[in-house]
Amino acid sequence: MWKQPWGYAEGWAISIGLFITGVILQMTTGKVDATLFQYPLNAIAGGVFLFFLIMVYAASRKAAVLQWFYSLMASITSLTAWMVLVIIMGLTRQVAPSATVTHGGLLSGLGFMQMTVSWPFMLLFLYFLSVLGLVTIRKISCFKWKDVPFILNHAGLFITLLAAILGNGDLQRLRMTVSQGEPEWRATDEAGEMQELPLAIELKSFTIDEYPPKLLIIDNADGKALPEKNPENILVESTPLSGNLLDWEIEVTDLLPMAACVPGKDTVNFVAFHSEGATTALYVTACNKASGVEKSGWVSCGSFMFPYVSLQLNEEVSLVMPEREPKRFASEVLVYTKEKEQAEALIEVNKPFSMSGWKIYQLSYDETKGKWSRLSIFELVKDPWLPLVYTGILMMLLGSVCLFILAPGNKPEQTVVNDAKTV
Repeated sequence: MWKQPWGYAEGWAISIGLFITGVILQMTTGKVDATLFQYPLNAIAGGVFLFFLIMVYAASRKAAVLQWFYSLMASITSLTAWMVLVIIMGLTRQVAPSATVTHGGLLSGLGFMQMTVSWPFMLLFLYFLSVLGLVTIRKISCFKWKDVPFILNHAGLFITLLAAILGNGDLQRLRMTVSQGEPEWRATDEAGEMQELPLAIELKSFTIDEYPPKLLIIDNADGKALPEKNPENILVESTPLSGNLLDWEIEVTDLLPMAACVPGKDTVNFVAFHSEGATTALYVTACNKASGVEKSGWVSCGSFMFPYVSLQLNEEVSLVMPEREPKRFASEVLVYTKEKEQAEALIEVNKPFSMSGWKIYQLSYDETKGKWSRLSIFELVKDPWLPLVYTGILMMLLGSVCLFILAPGNKPEQTVVNDAKTV
């Protein structure tokens, strides 16, 4: 080992050495502080890194040992070593980089629960990125038109990975809670610290579309839906409706999507109530032919104003209506900046709104009030390096297209023609 020319053994030795070095740094100094590499320090570090790779390539023309770092053996070993950590990251529960991990034992000590800011991951990532950069620089320095797909693919991947790691310190992910009719300029970060933003959000209205109510039978002892491993339910879209749950025949005769609970002396009744706090109620009749038991009454999921109501069928089981699940929820908002720019938008889950470099996502709402919520919770994300990441991805796509176009698909035909001329 370590005799020229180097091979795979030296590649694995370098990878293992970097991993061990990373583990030592992780245990002695803790995780990598991504906030240290914020603009302009990250931009300067990126420039220095590129200059370093160019100088290494220039020196490699006279130092044979440096030529190994853009060889096939270096590419395979560096990529494999880094991908092993990526696979571990995918199999391990990850904690936010800014959070403090107080559990996890050995996994936490090695940094595997915060992989992207761990020293082993960072060193092996930089090793692979250096090899990738040197391979790309070598191809560019010996440019040939047939190498265009190779250069686009490798340069695009290099730009994407470099921008992603350098932009980690500038990435902002904040949470903002906005009450209806009250403009909000402040948001909290992952550490819970309040920050004032250059834009404000005013909630004009909040709406929820819910799935139809459903009925299921639960065990009175532990409240679990039955059957335990595969609970059955009846979806009530309209009435009258009949169905079976376990050994009970269920008939729904009345549906009040907007109802109020009116407790009586011995019974509970529901009436139409088209106002804030209304709940959903179903009048049901349950019959068990085997035992001859028949039960009738109202069932409701309740709301912040009215109680949850179930129908006890016997000592073992009850008929209940779980809370209605949201099908879609959205916020109609007014977004404006300190520069007096403003825009109206409807923000839904997976349909963010962009303004002034920020992406605003619908995250949650006041779940205690459900569809009567008067506040929305938004996630605001700003990543100034994202355009560079997209540039790298676009280069890889162009490289794939060029690879397809420049593929020598008609070589066999040309060979036949040349052979015919020779004959």
